Amino acid sequence: MIERTINPGEGIYPATPDYVHALEVAGAHRQLFVSGTMGLEASGKAPESLEEQLDLVWANLRRILTEADMTTDNIVRVTSYLTDPDIAERNQAARLKALGDRRVPTTAIVVQTLAPDWLIEIEIVAAA
Repeated sequence: MIERTINPGEGIYPATPDYVHALEVAGAHRQLFVSGTMGLEASGKAPESLEEQLDLVWANLRRILTEADMTTDNIVRVTSYLTDPDIAERNQAARLKALGDRRVPTTAIVVQTLAPDWLIEIEIVAAA
């Protein structure tokens, strides 16, 4: 699989250190579309703190990727659904921690979740 970051230098606002405008993927043989994933324990319970939910959502995503014989290095798109705009910076920090130096297209949207104790939900697309 070959990846190429697309960040036009003119005619559009600049990309930031944690963000790319687009990622071109060529030669991928498999694509994985992951449903919105919450920071829930295996029992289905949501911890009270945002930090615990962020840790769990990325652990849950890694578990799904592992089952598909992939890792976070295969992620090509991240969409975060936040219950409060004040969560954005901590969500960004958790994403950067989970992805390391990898930068992929990402969007964060403020929403109302299906359960009041779900503070965050993340969906990803991965390719291999």
